[in-house]
Amino acid sequence: MNSLSLLLVFSLLRFITGEASATCHIGNQPRENGATLLFAGDAMQHQAQLDQALMEGDGKRYDYSECFRWIAPEITEADYAVVNLEVPLGGGPRYSGYPCFSAPDSYAQALADAGFDMMLTANNHCLDSGMKAARRTLWALDSLGIDHTGTFHDAADRRKKVPFIKDINGIKFGFLNYTYGTNGIPAKDGMEVALIEKDRIADEMRLTREAGAEILVVTMHWGIEYVLRENAIQRDLARFLIDNGADMVIGSHPHVIQPMKMMRDERRGQDVPVVYSLGNFISNMKTGDTRGGAYMRVRVERDSLGKARVMWADYDTFFSAKPTGKGSNFTVIPSHRTDLIPAGQLAHWQLFDRSATRVFDAENVGIPRRKKDTKK
Repeated sequence: MNSLSLLLVFSLLRFITGEASATCHIGNQPRENGATLLFAGDAMQHQAQLDQALMEGDGKRYDYSECFRWIAPEITEADYAVVNLEVPLGGGPRYSGYPCFSAPDSYAQALADAGFDMMLTANNHCLDSGMKAARRTLWALDSLGIDHTGTFHDAADRRKKVPFIKDINGIKFGFLNYTYGTNGIPAKDGMEVALIEKDRIADEMRLTREAGAEILVVTMHWGIEYVLRENAIQRDLARFLIDNGADMVIGSHPHVIQPMKMMRDERRGQDVPVVYSLGNFISNMKTGDTRGGAYMRVRVERDSLGKARVMWADYDTFFSAKPTGKGSNFTVIPSHRTDLIPAGQLAHWQLFDRSATRVFDAENVGIPRRKKDTKK
């Protein structure tokens, strides 16, 4: 038997015994038989953040290069990372914070440089700066090579881009994004914002599944601001999404964390990770519960029959530190690097951490805190 025949026999034996199922190879690079996704909450851009970024850019540009330095390793180790972009990219020359947001493109670029692959655009601030800015946000994200979903140039664009399916390590993930509203600003001139409308959601979930999505991720902008527990409307919607085939339900909007639960889908015989709110990712908010947030990781692998399934989910927290002068910036600091928090802000971190821990320890179901010794 020649060497080629021996290699074929050896490969067949490995396949039969299951040894080859753990990894596949592209060239000489092994690839795990699965994907880890990471989700973060509200990426805000208040006036103080704009002012500091302009100062860091010496008044000539908006510099966010240090904002995500310490959290980036947590993000980039995931295979695909998603964040809620809660600001239009208005294009300038003037930008603004609350109540009508508009941020420079360099803000989205900094988030992408930190490791985020997708930015959600269906939120209550997406129309803050008008239809032109809302559409420009989509063009800007496209030009930066950043995936996005939730708002669309018009109805035809929505039909073209929903379903949105991403192949991540050989598994097809479908992503959908919806918001409860747009702060009373109506979509005009054909602009499309994906609103929380059950019939439309169910239809788009079905279309996404029929288009080949193996794992269906539904992201929701919902809930009551600054309330640490989900309400009955969120629970009803979560159950509705699960009953219609969601494999993950990821929530944002309250600007504070809310519980995470593995919810059972009896019909499909599987658990579905649901997070009601991940809180703020970065902001200039000042109350204790808004000064930090959480990210959630979800691991998806193929079972012995080749079906993609959620295997586990976990979370960790971080703190949004404020600048201490020129040469510093608003900075997201992971929970295991509290040594990086400015001394004058440690009390704010401790207040956030105690509150978040109390909620998660009491109300999370099946979604634990990430073990510190697993970090790279």
